[in-house]
Amino acid sequence: MDFMTSKRFMTTALVFLVVLNITLLGMFWWQGAHQPFQGSPISTREFNHHPSFTAQLGLTEAQALSFRNLRQEHFRKVAPEMEAIAQLKTQLLDESLIAKPDPKKIAMLAEKIGTNQAAIERKLALHFNALAQVCTPEQRNTLKKVLERFATRRLFGRNEHWEKHKYQGKDKGEYSTIPLTGEAH
Repeated sequence: MDFMTSKRFMTTALVFLVVLNITLLGMFWWQGAHQPFQGSPISTREFNHHPSFTAQLGLTEAQALSFRNLRQEHFRKVAPEMEAIAQLKTQLLDESLIAKPDPKKIAMLAEKIGTNQAAIERKLALHFNALAQVCTPEQRNTLKKVLERFATRRLFGRNEHWEKHKYQGKDKGEYSTIPLTGEAH
């Protein structure tokens, strides 16, 4: 083989290896980006979201079993509303992103989301009542504190700033903070 043939062979081999590497990297990226979701958000939150209830409340084994059964039942009951809200939010997003969104359709979708959310909140209140019925009076006090912390974190997206402070005087343009946890700033 002369020099030109060898150079052509090396160039062709190098180009082939680069294309092969790019193809393999693309396949790895595609597999990672398109892996099937491992369960729905409802099922991941459903059964093991508060494993510390047993320890925090000092539940007996029978109480812990009742809590687990009540939680499973609750999440099965609210699943249709959760799915409806997800679909409605997708429709709301689709409508919001078109060139000329229909304000009436947006209002109607928002109203439906609110109706489903209200149904979830009603079921949640009944669920909390059922959990409280399993507890002793001392455990109910602790349950109330745990649920209040949970509701505050959930309301403000688990942001520590919002969890510890709330704003007052918004209508006057004042934004002084008041510690909710008794902390001094």
